[in-house]
Amino acid sequence: MSAPEDVPQLLTSQDEEGFRTRWQEIQNRFVDDPREAVHEADGLVADVMQTLATTFSQHKQELEGQWSQGGEADTENLRMALRKYRSFFNRLLSS
Repeated sequence: MSAPEDVPQLLTSQDEEGFRTRWQEIQNRFVDDPREAVHEADGLVADVMQTLATTFSQHKQELEGQWSQGGEADTENLRMALRKYRSFFNRLLSS
């Protein structure tokens, strides 16, 4: 049996809570101003996507640092880097 994978966190707890709060506020405003609510929902989704892109960039830099340091990386370091890429990939797809 394989060891459980480290599941990378895509959003901080604070980010997630803030996005959920904004979403709730948007839904509450829909009755009074549907057009504005949809416009704000579009902005919220764009903000979430930007945050995810930033998170991916940070994870990518961290992972690249593991395998690209000075010439030859040993197989164990490469295996660990690949496992972390797999964990991140699976986490993205399950979102």
